[in-house]
Amino acid sequence: MMARTVAVTLLLTALTWPAHADDVAKMTPVNFSDVTIQSGFWSPRQETNRKVSIPHNLDTCEETGRLDNFRHAGGVATKGPFRGHIFHDSDVYKVLEGVAYSLHTHPDPALAARLDEIIDNIRRSQQPDGYLNTWFSVKEPEKRWQNLQHAHELYCAGHMFEAAVAHYRATGERTFLDVACKFADYIDSVFGPDKRHGIAGHPEIELALVKLWRATGEERYLELARFFVDEHGNDEHRQLFGGYCQDHKPVREQEEPVGHAVRFLYFYSGVADLAAVDGDQGYIDTMERLWQFIANKKMYVTGGVGVQGHGEGFAQPYYLPNYNAYCETCASIAMVFWNHRLALLHGEGRFADLVERLLYNGAISGISLDGSKFFYVNPLASHGNHHRQPWYGCACCPTNVVRFIASLGQYVYGAMADGEGVCVLQYVGGTGTVPLKNGQVRLVQNTAYPWDGAVTIVVEPNVTEDFTVRLRIPGWCQDATVAVNGDDVAAEPKDGFVSLRQAWKAGDTIALNFSMTVRQVASDPNVEENTGRRAILRGPVVYCLEDMDNPCHVEQVAIPQGATFDTEIRPDLLGGVTVIKAKGRQQGVVETENGFRVESREVALTAIPYYAWDNREPGQMVVWVPNEMPDAANPEGATVAIVAKPSSSHCWGRDGEQALNDNVLPKNSIDHDIPRFTWWDRRGTAEWVGYEFEKPKTLAKAEVYWFDDTGRGQCRVPVSWRLLWKDGDEWKPVEATSPYGVGKDKFNRVTFEPVTTTAIRLETVLQPNFSGGILEWRLPE
Repeated sequence: MMARTVAVTLLLTALTWPAHADDVAKMTPVNFSDVTIQSGFWSPRQETNRKVSIPHNLDTCEETGRLDNFRHAGGVATKGPFRGHIFHDSDVYKVLEGVAYSLHTHPDPALAARLDEIIDNIRRSQQPDGYLNTWFSVKEPEKRWQNLQHAHELYCAGHMFEAAVAHYRATGERTFLDVACKFADYIDSVFGPDKRHGIAGHPEIELALVKLWRATGEERYLELARFFVDEHGNDEHRQLFGGYCQDHKPVREQEEPVGHAVRFLYFYSGVADLAAVDGDQGYIDTMERLWQFIANKKMYVTGGVGVQGHGEGFAQPYYLPNYNAYCETCASIAMVFWNHRLALLHGEGRFADLVERLLYNGAISGISLDGSKFFYVNPLASHGNHHRQPWYGCACCPTNVVRFIASLGQYVYGAMADGEGVCVLQYVGGTGTVPLKNGQVRLVQNTAYPWDGAVTIVVEPNVTEDFTVRLRIPGWCQDATVAVNGDDVAAEPKDGFVSLRQAWKAGDTIALNFSMTVRQVASDPNVEENTGRRAILRGPVVYCLEDMDNPCHVEQVAIPQGATFDTEIRPDLLGGVTVIKAKGRQQGVVETENGFRVESREVALTAIPYYAWDNREPGQMVVWVPNEMPDAANPEGATVAIVAKPSSSHCWGRDGEQALNDNVLPKNSIDHDIPRFTWWDRRGTAEWVGYEFEKPKTLAKAEVYWFDDTGRGQCRVPVSWRLLWKDGDEWKPVEATSPYGVGKDKFNRVTFEPVTTTAIRLETVLQPNFSGGILEWRLPE
């Protein structure tokens, strides 16, 4: 701990500079264009984003008709049918936003020309009254604003405003901004207190209007954003859309995060923007309640949120499954948006800590190291069948990632709103220029963060008077040191920051060092799935075990609490990482003459950063590692199926074949708390699962526990099933001596004439329009 020996500056609450006159936030944002990234960690990612991810996204927008939709709407090409989903304009806007950020830091004439062409086609698509949406220009021109809950008109408009503001700030040109303002003026003519009452079913317009206000100073945009926010949950003039759309209660009455996670986070990013301007205490109090609820009850160790695939949203408190975690990449990015705004609003390090957690874990896990593939969902454990994809039919995540990585600079610094100093929010190598009351200061960061906790910051002001440099001390760090020009500075952090105030001179150097010990972290005891498990963290980075770095399947291992950890710098691995090594134990079930027994041995284990998993050959992955061997390895009650190798005709990426014979028994057919196998999203088809054995087995019984999530999903018990056994190279049906049952909430046993075989297969016919699955398949003696 550090004792205070320097002046600590408390930020003022009545603030007027350098933000707009009404702002009450403790800090104001520093524009991305005022920050240059020169980081061993981030610069290669921004370069990959520029050279691979942005062209890939633009090319795919071309191939899928997204760009043609604008050509058709604007008369640039012969009008053809609209291609894609109703919200596909937004994907184009997000990519263009990323292009604008990238062009500012890395000028590229060819990319700039491509951007100009697309912007021109967008301009040509705009209707004379200002309306702009290709779906409703090309496909349904008579249905404007008729389905605010589902049609995504305001959502697409919001992403267009964000892209236009980014383009304006990056280039100084108004070509795109003028299109956005014309559309915003039209929306303002339609919606408002004395006009039409309504909201966006998918929030986004709220934060985008505040951005447009900040770029133009047009107060009507700020007032329209406030109208849309306050219209949520207000049923005086319309029917509410419910919690999925954050429309079940007025903002000031909301107690618990519910509904679609991205919609929640985009919406409350807009609420935070408004609170920063007018200090609405009702907004502030609600956001604090909701933030505490998420941070303590609904958030993963990676910073990810959103558990349920159905609804892409929040579940009940403490329900945080690992294999079936949703953790949409867009939700992690949106968590950065919201928490960065809260950091600026309150001036507290806890919010910037969470931004950091997401930057190095939950957000960048959404993209492959080569920049060509993306996760939509980010589980914290995998049986080896969950992989990034080049694109998705709903491509919100790939397009969000490219703008997020390109805009990193805006999260590094904050300007103290009274003009009296600068806040260092994130430790990223490079330079940043931050305004002061009577000038500005340039900060030069040099660090190998997040692998090394040493940071140097050279201060280069153009003013002579005193000002404050606030330095975030990460919440995970228990031993930090600070020095100025070689002299130790002992100061207690306040609200997560150490504040250093003096008359800074050009060349003054701040040296920080954050001790990066390896930590075994326990989750809240209410999270049942993580009972008896620990996650491994070092600095801000969450680690995982992946098969290819280890001598066995990682679902079979444990690392005792209090284990000794070593670190190794591996510049040759996964783009350059620090790995963590420890001794653990592998446990497996082996067959004996008298049944089964557990065998255990010591193994040397290696953990890699979570964000880097699934960049090599497929294999199992776990974040939460048992301290002792898991119950699944216990042979009690096991059948011969436990030593079989499972296979299938198809397995949904978030489920696993290993669930067939893991000896983890369900409570009922809708049990979502254990690993499962499903054929999702195949429906009404003939499918199969199988077991293979190293040695021939004599079998005469089988038991199947069907997965059926009636009332929650689209899996049902099958129409029928049968068993086949392998006789040489031929599959033959068994001679059943009892019926094949399809009952729910129980094992369905079938008996048959004994067969001796090395493989058995279960074939099934799924119900029409439904999929199906299995929670456990046993082979009793």
